[in-house]
Amino acid sequence: MKKFLSFAFLALPTAASAAPDESVSQSRLEADIARLVSFGTRHTLSSQDDPKRGIGAARRWAEAEFRKTGAACGSCLEIVLPETTVQGERVPAPTRLVDVVAIQRGTVRPNEVVIVQGHIDSRNSDPLDAKGDAPGANDDGSGTALVLEAARVLSQQKFAAGTIVYAVLSGEEQGLYGGKLLADYAKAQGWTVKAVLNNDIVGNSRGSDGLVDDAHVRVFSEGPRDDASEKAREAQRSIGGENDSPSRNLSRWLAGLDDPALEVRQVWRADRMGRGGDHLPFQAMGYPAVRFTVAVENYERQHQNVRSEAGRPFGDTMEAMDFAYLAKVTKLNVRALAALAGAPMPPAAKVTAAVQTFTDVDWTAVPGALRYRVWQRRTDAAGWDAKPLAETSETHLRLEGVRGDDWFFGVSAVSADGAESPVASAVPGGAFAPEAAARP
Repeated sequence: MKKFLSFAFLALPTAASAAPDESVSQSRLEADIARLVSFGTRHTLSSQDDPKRGIGAARRWAEAEFRKTGAACGSCLEIVLPETTVQGERVPAPTRLVDVVAIQRGTVRPNEVVIVQGHIDSRNSDPLDAKGDAPGANDDGSGTALVLEAARVLSQQKFAAGTIVYAVLSGEEQGLYGGKLLADYAKAQGWTVKAVLNNDIVGNSRGSDGLVDDAHVRVFSEGPRDDASEKAREAQRSIGGENDSPSRNLSRWLAGLDDPALEVRQVWRADRMGRGGDHLPFQAMGYPAVRFTVAVENYERQHQNVRSEAGRPFGDTMEAMDFAYLAKVTKLNVRALAALAGAPMPPAAKVTAAVQTFTDVDWTAVPGALRYRVWQRRTDAAGWDAKPLAETSETHLRLEGVRGDDWFFGVSAVSADGAESPVASAVPGGAFAPEAAARP
């Protein structure tokens, strides 16, 4: 896999530890999930006021954990609670919905934001049952615990360049409401969203058929971007780029971070077949977003009442989890967040090559970039070539004798300390920004 990718050049910001993921604690992850399970149910329609049971108690606990983490880092976290009222097919009556969000602001480019998120709500077999127990250990206690642990680890470091947002979302099981609420909040804040890492079901390694895989994590990403206008789609049909959305290039970038203990398996779908997650509302608004999930799902251990049938256990309980695996996925997220927070934004790039024997690549200058790398791949290749075509401080490159029809091109930005952005493809819809703001 890595022979296709550019990330031998990737560096963490110098202000960060060389290995921030080494502080991830498996025991803390397990303790957090035990606490989440103790709330009985975290269904979106469950009690918001009970001090011990239901979504309200769970939310307040997550907020308290963020506040403890913030106190330990000298008030480096700002806690915000975006709120709305929702109603829909799985929310029969108007219901209060709250996300719990901790913001670790950078000082140089605080408006450049990378988000890590998981959803705190749970469910059992009946999506409208707000009374019965729904432990939600893996779905998505695992993602929530990962977010809390990432905040504990990374809040001990300084990221001068960009901002990290740690988000515990509500309402995913009822219709991706928490993801939509945070995406709307990001837009209202005017954030430049560099990446969204959605973690949903990231804590088991054994499937419902007995297959075990603790060496891979799947990363799902859209191909054609969800927010593309018809004009952009027409340009893409003419020029290409259906495999080059910013979410797809974010997935390629993440694949370059894996190691022998945990390899990224890219799945080139927006999500699992017929299903969805809280990254989708971000994609719909044009923000780069991907979903992390386990290599093999156990369908008998999610969206099921806790029970036993013919000696076979059902239900999303802690006994079915692999906490060593969850720790590996958490470490990968921590490494990605540290690298993204220190890197510049990917440039918005375009190619001019029609009916000529040379190719011009142009891109926008981005704050924090000292130089740029231009990348190339064959149109049928999975990833970028192992080495860049060129490295330059300019924002234009002419490739003499290169017929653009046969290649895709992209550009990454490199900071003074060597932190490198993901590659942005020089195709319609390749820029890491909503379409309206992305035209170079």
